Amino acid sequence: MSLHVVLYCPEIPQNTGNIMRTCAATNATLHLIEPLGFKLDPKSIKRSGVNYLEHVNYHVYPTWDHFLQNNNPQKMVFLTRYGFKTPDQIDMSSIDEELFLVFGKESTGIPKEILRNHLEFCVRLPMSEQVRSLNLANTVCTIVYEAKRQQQYHGLFIHEPESMKGPNWLLEEE
Repeated sequence: MSLHVVLYCPEIPQNTGNIMRTCAATNATLHLIEPLGFKLDPKSIKRSGVNYLEHVNYHVYPTWDHFLQNNNPQKMVFLTRYGFKTPDQIDMSSIDEELFLVFGKESTGIPKEILRNHLEFCVRLPMSEQVRSLNLANTVCTIVYEAKRQQQYHGLFIHEPESMKGPNWLLEEE
């Protein structure tokens, strides 16, 4: 299964930088739909905190329709404060199908005309009435890890890899 994160017209480079890191950590493919609120040149991306750009598989599309034509996504989940379901009510457990998690721009979200065509897959993160929404990068990370949890973290290291400090680092004497 491939996990895909779709950002519809992201505006804040630091959010996209954090999301790129989440995608690198979870082997998710990132899809960016223009217009973007920032430049994607290496200098701008580096400034937004992406240290893992070489590990991120990402694609840029000029429009939503162009994204659809190039991917033909069968299963999409839309994150919106107007969603009717919570993340645990959506089955994201299959590792045999492509899953596209779609997030809107920071200021206005995903356009209504897109959401109306997918009402049964509109998801909201529960929160208090004092807060309208969470930061985009935090929301992406939360939903990506919920999908990975449902998939029993397929393809991810549960313990620290040997190539880093290793799984027994806490047990080692100083």
